[in-house]
Amino acid sequence: MFLKVTTAAVLLCALCAIAFAVFNFYSVKAKSEGTKQMADIAGKIRSGAMAYLSRQYKTVAVFFAVLFVIFVILSAAGSMSWFAPFAFVTGGLFSALAGYVGMKIATYANSRTANGARESLNKGLKIAFSSGSVMGLTVVGLGLLNISAWYMIMHFIAGLQDAELMQVLLTYGMGASSMALFARVGGGIFTKAADVGADLVGKVEAGIPEDDPRNPACIADNVGDNVGDVAGMGADLYESYVGSIVSCGALAVSAFGDGGSSRAAAVMLPMLIAAIGIIASIIGTFFVSTKEGATQKMLLGSLRKGTYAASILSAAGAAALIFTMMPDNKGLFISVIAGLLAGVLIGYFTEYYTSDSYSPTRKLSESSETGSATIIINGISLGMSSTALPVIIIGIAVLVSYFVAGGANSAETGLYGVALAAVGMLSTLGITLATDAYGPVADNAGGIAEMSGLEHEVRERTDALDSLGNTTAATGKGFAIGSAALTALALILTYVDSIGAENMDLRVTNPAVLIGLFVGAMLPFLFSALTMKSVGRAAQQIVIEVRRQFREIKGLMQGKAEADYRTCVDICTRSALREMILPAALGIVAPLIVGFILGPDGVVGMLAGALICGFALAVMMANSGGAWDNAKKYIEAGHFGGKNSKNHKAAVVGDTVGDPFKDTSGPSVNILIKLLSMVSIVFAGLIASGNLMNLF
Repeated sequence: MFLKVTTAAVLLCALCAIAFAVFNFYSVKAKSEGTKQMADIAGKIRSGAMAYLSRQYKTVAVFFAVLFVIFVILSAAGSMSWFAPFAFVTGGLFSALAGYVGMKIATYANSRTANGARESLNKGLKIAFSSGSVMGLTVVGLGLLNISAWYMIMHFIAGLQDAELMQVLLTYGMGASSMALFARVGGGIFTKAADVGADLVGKVEAGIPEDDPRNPACIADNVGDNVGDVAGMGADLYESYVGSIVSCGALAVSAFGDGGSSRAAAVMLPMLIAAIGIIASIIGTFFVSTKEGATQKMLLGSLRKGTYAASILSAAGAAALIFTMMPDNKGLFISVIAGLLAGVLIGYFTEYYTSDSYSPTRKLSESSETGSATIIINGISLGMSSTALPVIIIGIAVLVSYFVAGGANSAETGLYGVALAAVGMLSTLGITLATDAYGPVADNAGGIAEMSGLEHEVRERTDALDSLGNTTAATGKGFAIGSAALTALALILTYVDSIGAENMDLRVTNPAVLIGLFVGAMLPFLFSALTMKSVGRAAQQIVIEVRRQFREIKGLMQGKAEADYRTCVDICTRSALREMILPAALGIVAPLIVGFILGPDGVVGMLAGALICGFALAVMMANSGGAWDNAKKYIEAGHFGGKNSKNHKAAVVGDTVGDPFKDTSGPSVNILIKLLSMVSIVFAGLIASGNLMNLF
């Protein structure tokens, strides 16, 4: 009876999130798009984004079909449940759907945000944030809906026991991670190829403003904001969300092996905490508002009110759940608080390093005085130094959550506490993601204002919202990377549990573990190299095409002829779909190769190396890129020479280097480290029985 009631409650909260998202979707869509020209530009962006997603999903469908067949064969051989192939497909399908819905509302909200900014800053903020809340609540709603639905089907109808049920849900998580990696990498290559190409030729060579309609890549740039920073991000955080819940549930099975009510409560607790977080996030959205002429700090404060309110409500709800359901394990509440606080602190320090309200980014702007080389050197240095505090914060969160959950007496319950900290960190994802998804909408709104020739004060308002969006996007990436570290750690522990710690030799002196550590540490660098090289190749094609149009289309630079936007969009689409395959495949193939050569011990080493190295590398790239972007905007606001100065051109070069850092490679690494773990768990049986280390 307990399981039926709690699962129904989780399902109801998921449906509430989806219902509120639908309400906000149509509320935003009911707003006016503005002038005919604004609506026309928004239509071009929307059609380009939808065309890209359609082609991307067709490409990825082939990959999912192949793996589905492999899983069916493994199911027939008795290696996994018959539910697993279908769970894998639904994981990918819902991850794609989360990104699709977010992108759909973003492409409707961009012109409406620009039009709202014609009236006031607050109205522009409200529309952009409401559109972001659609994606935030869609992600958590769909994630919890799918998990609870699978749980009901497999537990109450099929009668699966907890261990087998969690294995199926982990396969579902692998599907979500696979789709997220394709979406992040493909979208990241698209958006940064267009952005870099548009900036290098438009701003640096031609000296025309950002989003100038004379620039042939400006529509592709705005399309990229949606397919990369919205659709890709939605799929990314969907898999983070479900991964944290599923890995925590899987650890509950081993931590509370006596079965009975304590195990049932431990399995359901992460789902219930996530459900409470949904309600808290919905309430938090009503706290977001600002006033005309607000500074960046005031705008950030407006968004913080919503996220802090949601965090407090979520913490109170988690306390009520834990004290009621698990009175003998009250320390688990501190584990949840540790995760929540870690998320807030990582977000704050990310903001400190990337916002132009603080000294690091302002000093980075000042370094443009001596050219692009010094701003690049200082930007890389800033990113490297910014890794220290997030690593310390995650380390403290792990220690606290482990010991307060009873790690001194039982390692299993301590590890469950660490997994619960990841759930706590992501419990308010509904509103945290809303503040992140708001950014690309504000960016698009500024582009539409520029291309439509709206009043200068409108562009000032959209620039203020866009600059805030750069900071919230960087904060969101820091939050996602931090949660990825905790979730990946929980997944590694789940993998060890699935193999059996008694069957493994995890000493560093074990050659398999040592080699695995080296391979794992190398993988994030190899992955980042592949994705950044892909951006470079695609950007070169855009640069060549934009130069060609400037040279060959008579009257384009005088504003007497229209640029060929479609060709640039097509170049980015084809490049992104072609270039995303190899990096995404790396996350699937690497654990299998390492597993079959080095065995389960080597896989643990690989997962640990990838987690530690990938976490630091992702933080470094995200913060360097965010700081470069806001340093450029700080100069554009009139500091250090302002727009079209030598300082500005140096900052634009720095920003173009930072683009693939923060929007392609950096955010994709956090998916990679979780996908490696998911694949390892799903194929744990094969790795354990068929590796070359068995020969020695």
